[in-house]
Amino acid sequence: MRHFEAKDPDFAGRVRASFGRQKVMAFMGAEMSSVVPGRCEIRLPYKEELSQQHGFFHGGVIGMIADSAGGYAAYTLMPADASVLTVEYKMNILAPGDGELLIAQGEVLKAGKTLVVSRAEVYVVKDGREIHCASMQQTLMTMHGKADE
Repeated sequence: MRHFEAKDPDFAGRVRASFGRQKVMAFMGAEMSSVVPGRCEIRLPYKEELSQQHGFFHGGVIGMIADSAGGYAAYTLMPADASVLTVEYKMNILAPGDGELLIAQGEVLKAGKTLVVSRAEVYVVKDGREIHCASMQQTLMTMHGKADE
């Protein structure tokens, strides 16, 4: 595991406040379960409204929580007067999102001054067992001087 130092001593409060402003995460029922410098975890309980035609979590939903977990992992390392914006991501779905809970674990791979590269691993929990269902890598932009408020 990589070790990073946060530039903002109140990074956790800032990250959680930003997550709280994401209406789509609240709409879906997602919760940020942990946030430390360079890492973030988001959990999303299953509900039918998040499913595709086979009853699995929809791939777009898996992508949304992966994007948010990786993005907020990056945001933990940004200055207090900056905000984060996804530039691109590539995701592989490795197994169907068939279960009761999605867990997205984001981690920073490299933090530059403007661009940050992170990844997210997504697991689906079914009958108490975690199954690795997706891997994502993304590039994020630090928007210097544009606080996320």
